[in-house]
Amino acid sequence: MSRYDISSSEGKYAEGSAEQVLANRLGISNPDEIDGAELVLLEKLYQAVFEEQFPQGPITVSMIKGWHRRWLANIYEWAGQERTVNISKGGFMFAPSAQLPKLLNGFETKHLVRYTPCSGMNKEEVIEAIAILHVELILIHPFREGNGRLSRLLADVMAVQGGFKPLDYQSWEHNRDHYISAIHAGIGMNYEPMKYWVSLALEND
Repeated sequence: MSRYDISSSEGKYAEGSAEQVLANRLGISNPDEIDGAELVLLEKLYQAVFEEQFPQGPITVSMIKGWHRRWLANIYEWAGQERTVNISKGGFMFAPSAQLPKLLNGFETKHLVRYTPCSGMNKEEVIEAIAILHVELILIHPFREGNGRLSRLLADVMAVQGGFKPLDYQSWEHNRDHYISAIHAGIGMNYEPMKYWVSLALEND
């Protein structure tokens, strides 16, 4: 059973998965299989965002929820919805679910409105914008699953709006502990560590 004692589908795991796979519409219980399904659909989402309807204007919370829904609706009932469970990773607790409406409203009015679209910004401004929005969205962690990948999609959209290619995340993957530390630094609104990692990812394109 879920340690959060949740009655909604968000708190349930797939039968036979040893609590490694969330309950899903596909009946998948193997972690590798669910990862593969999510990856295939994420590639389709990227294609839709970048080739069919690229957002030239400001990005909104509603748009981000729409991306999440389009990505995972075929797998999870709660795709596109704010999570109703409290979640943690590596001992770090993300924002309480009860605060999500307020936090997402603030994320939109304080950050999305200010930092998107990135068109017309110079490189340093694009780096700062991506760093701040990436940190803040990760700390809020609005969804039950897929927050990191959706935050990267947002970063990639912002980079392209600014006239750059999508980010190369190899440096983040190879220095995961430092990347996580950069996220944690954002709790105190210190975005300098994340600006460093964004600059690396933007320069390696």
